[in-house]
Amino acid sequence: MLAAAGVCTDEDVDLALTALALAALDRPRVSLDRYRRHLQELADDIARRAGGAVSAEDRAAVLGEVLGNDYGYEGDLATYDDLQNANLMRVIDRRRGLPVALGILYIHGARAQGWPMVGINFPGHFLLRMECEGERVILDPFEPGRRLEANDLRELFKRLAGEDAELETRFFDAVGNREILLRLQNNIKSRALRSGDVVRAAAVLKSMIRIAPDHVYAWYELGLLEAQADNLRAAITALETFLSKSAHDAARHHAATLIQELHAKLN
Repeated sequence: MLAAAGVCTDEDVDLALTALALAALDRPRVSLDRYRRHLQELADDIARRAGGAVSAEDRAAVLGEVLGNDYGYEGDLATYDDLQNANLMRVIDRRRGLPVALGILYIHGARAQGWPMVGINFPGHFLLRMECEGERVILDPFEPGRRLEANDLRELFKRLAGEDAELETRFFDAVGNREILLRLQNNIKSRALRSGDVVRAAAVLKSMIRIAPDHVYAWYELGLLEAQADNLRAAITALETFLSKSAHDAARHHAATLIQELHAKLN
């Protein structure tokens, strides 16, 4: 699944199944069968409840009712930084997670009905956009399908970025499937780095590269972490790959210098 996600078009990446495959990297002995069945059950229950839901508002309401009310999915406020919140298997087990993990379930349920739902480029908090016949609804999966109006979005952004911050139109642009998965994994990587677990952070970066081999900066970050762990040859390989893929990245000079230093250590 991960290898396929790395070579297919972004539109063909199965968001939920790939998220499960990423989750399984941390739980290799646990079968994915019941989690796949759960995804199908979600889709089937949404279909049964959809009925005459033809507007974006009605469809958003169905998603919130099924995932939030029927299945009890909600954001984990109590232990927000728990790594389980970014592992889709554990999110399904616990019915709690980060916005991006919950958002993947909402997107899966919507797209199974043929409803056009996407994640958006809102900074600091993953949000969803549903559109239908010119109507647009923004959803927060962290608060069981809560629909956000303009004032809500402005208030949320100021809370995240400061009172002087203002919304920009680009925050509502759609993000691709790989970008959503990278955002999911980046949560794990960031928490690993904060706890000083360089080995775990490097492993997460490798998983990110498997699904998005052209994600240039991941190669650079991996090279830095491998160098920090004294894995010199692995660091050189990652940094050389970064140089081969990057064009005008500001980090090119640092990467080239570091490669020279690492080669000197090997000699």
